[in-house]
Amino acid sequence: MSTLFSPLALRAVTLPNRIAMSPMCQYTAGPDGLPTDWHLVHLGARAVGGVGLVLSEATAVLPEGRISPQDTGIWSGAHVDAWRPVTAFLAAHNAVPAVQLAHAGFKASTYRPWADAQGGVPDSEGGWTPVGPGTEPFAPHYRTPTALDAAGIAAVVDAFAAAATRALDAGFAAVEIHAAHGYLLHEFLSPLTNHRTDAYGGDRAGRMRLTLEVARAVRAAVGEDVPVLARISSTDWVDGGWTVDDSVALAAELAAAGVDLVDTSSGGISPAARIPLGPGYQVPAAARIRREAGVATGAVGLIVEPEHAERIVADGEADLVLLGRELLRDPYWPLHAAAKLGVTPTWPSQYLRAA
Repeated sequence: MSTLFSPLALRAVTLPNRIAMSPMCQYTAGPDGLPTDWHLVHLGARAVGGVGLVLSEATAVLPEGRISPQDTGIWSGAHVDAWRPVTAFLAAHNAVPAVQLAHAGFKASTYRPWADAQGGVPDSEGGWTPVGPGTEPFAPHYRTPTALDAAGIAAVVDAFAAAATRALDAGFAAVEIHAAHGYLLHEFLSPLTNHRTDAYGGDRAGRMRLTLEVARAVRAAVGEDVPVLARISSTDWVDGGWTVDDSVALAAELAAAGVDLVDTSSGGISPAARIPLGPGYQVPAAARIRREAGVATGAVGLIVEPEHAERIVADGEADLVLLGRELLRDPYWPLHAAAKLGVTPTWPSQYLRAA
């Protein structure tokens, strides 16, 4: 019996297996952050391929929260309408549709990766002034942010809650709060980027305040039945930065605020990070958070072999695995993994002739 292919209950939602599609920005949204046919096909192919939980790319809660002008958003009713065909297709193919709610902070208003230019997009090309905990840019070629004041912080919290409500209206069955990879909430968490002296800075409790306020607001917005996930960077991989010890403390507080699963990634706050990449390199952090904070976790990071994914969940290191680039290479990875693990794969009827 495969643990990887056993169901996972999160509140009133049950995932058909323990395989999730990691959020991956596509930088292909239409005007004003609207998803396109690309998103329907990109996300839909992984549902057809057997992924249990399909997470959207980082989806901005405010226009200025986009990483690039081509990022998706969910700050208006037009976004709700545009996402509905995507979520309906995912649900029709037995995947749980989930949205990652995001604000890019000081990493906003940047060119998409394959553009000729890199770094900050000027106003003349559709860019904008980003915001952050302070006025230091992520890197010299990024735009200089404006420091959020109390009213700006409150507006961010309200925007996450409103976006969560819209997400349910759009057909998403779960929401994830993006607090990783050097984006706004992570910027407030990390001592490398948060040098504030008000209630949202200083010690760890102050630096966690914004993330926890967002978690509580999102939980209140979606009610008691909807799963809420949070993606965090478990470590900054920089001396003096955020650590796994900090993440254990944060995860316990997130669980108390109503978060059901901590999606455990790392890095992204500083170009100086040196990350020891390797298969499952972030799994030990997921295992420790699960064990010490008493909350379900997701493991992500160069997980490519079905047997490895099976061991992670069977040994209790995490409750599910999230695949990114491997699902780009093989949208049908879950079906192929099932066959390797002795589970009868459920191919779509349209594909049975090739199964």
